[in-house]
Amino acid sequence: MAVNPTTLINGNWQTRDARKEIFDPSNGELVGSVDYPEPDAAVGDAIAAADAAHAAFPSWAATPARARGEILLRAAGLIRERADELALLLAREAGKRLPEAAGEIAFSAEYFQWFGEEARRLSGEYPAHELSHRRHLVLRRPVGVVASLSPWNFPCSIQARKLAPALAAGCTVVVRVSEKAPLAVTELIRCITDAGVPDGVVNLVHGPARVTTSAILDHPHVRAVSFTGSTEVGRSVMAQASQRIVRPLLELGGDAAFIVMDDADIDKAVSGAMLGRFRNTGQSCVAANRFFVHSAVYEEFVAKFVAAVDALSVGATTGDDVADLGPVIDNDRKVAVESLIADAVSRGGKVVTASRDLPEAGSWVAPTLLVDVPDDALMATSEIFGPAAAIFRFDSVDDVVERANATEMGLAGYVYSAGLTTCLTLAERLDVGIIGLNEALPSVVFAPMGGVKQSGLGREGSHAGIEEFTETTYASITL
Repeated sequence: MAVNPTTLINGNWQTRDARKEIFDPSNGELVGSVDYPEPDAAVGDAIAAADAAHAAFPSWAATPARARGEILLRAAGLIRERADELALLLAREAGKRLPEAAGEIAFSAEYFQWFGEEARRLSGEYPAHELSHRRHLVLRRPVGVVASLSPWNFPCSIQARKLAPALAAGCTVVVRVSEKAPLAVTELIRCITDAGVPDGVVNLVHGPARVTTSAILDHPHVRAVSFTGSTEVGRSVMAQASQRIVRPLLELGGDAAFIVMDDADIDKAVSGAMLGRFRNTGQSCVAANRFFVHSAVYEEFVAKFVAAVDALSVGATTGDDVADLGPVIDNDRKVAVESLIADAVSRGGKVVTASRDLPEAGSWVAPTLLVDVPDDALMATSEIFGPAAAIFRFDSVDDVVERANATEMGLAGYVYSAGLTTCLTLAERLDVGIIGLNEALPSVVFAPMGGVKQSGLGREGSHAGIEEFTETTYASITL
């Protein structure tokens, strides 16, 4: 297998002697390899990448917004041209179903398209003056060098959601991607360099996550960090960022409640539940985590939900006959999900889905639903990040709001109801940053996405997403 250079510093694609092999979670087959230098060498790469980004910043920040946007639009075009290749690589390294991988690549291109257009619309203010001899000007300037740290579950689209607005704003970037799924996003970044981004504007390094991240954040010229991952790791990123007052933009863990009211269309609610829970094998921070169903429709919803889950096929993620559900990312995730199920059962929870045979090779977890799980079980209080969930009964709006909000997380929530008043009331009362009302996939490039409480700071996507990478300068002018 040919070894592609995967480290990008100052416009030069380089290869390191130390490599990490990446295996398909569905069958254990070797997919490729990525640079994975030893800690000291990884620190050296991080410093060199940040140095290059710092050197490139003045010129890139001064580049006309239209010219920056045109590069992003070319990148979007290249991503679309190479979509089949990128999607297959992503499907194999991350264990994604090929249709889902293709959707992620298309979504990634949309971010570059949208922010390529939005670059021209970033503007300041010229407030009306109150004294004849004074004028006032508010400017938006790029914040500087950005550390862009992305996870393995949606490696391409999440990195695109960070890179595109940062570049559109005039920032330069040091990228670190997860070592669990680094291949497709590396090729996506190659699309950006091939689109003509100047040397040093985008840099990509690999290596041990903690060491590499620490070296980037310690660099004196890194001014902001955009991180998506667990709340636990997010806290450590924020703690280190605070040492140098590096601006944190964090999208962290979720514990989304999926609420089914007594007037909901149950068939639509079940379809939403399937998508909200089992997309990407449940490995999503906005995934529906806890299902709260009104007592009046509880039995009907559970019966239909269980039937839909039992009908899922489990198996091949690529090829002519793609199954409905793929594997989890690795054996550690498999053990973690199965331990949550075991804890729930030990506390009185009942598995209501059928047992099934799973492929011998790979990291597979059977899709599992449980009922009668107590509110203090780990499954009710932890981010599951896999193809399992518990269903809870409720009787009143006040009850379900209190239980849904009884978590330190606040990323996403879902409500299914035929009543507009009910939907809007719950949208106002649920303590989350993203809410789907009769909608299981709320994410779009032109809306602000992010969490509250322990689910993060700041917003990605939309005009808010580009403003996160700018500083505000106010100029008071005496004529």
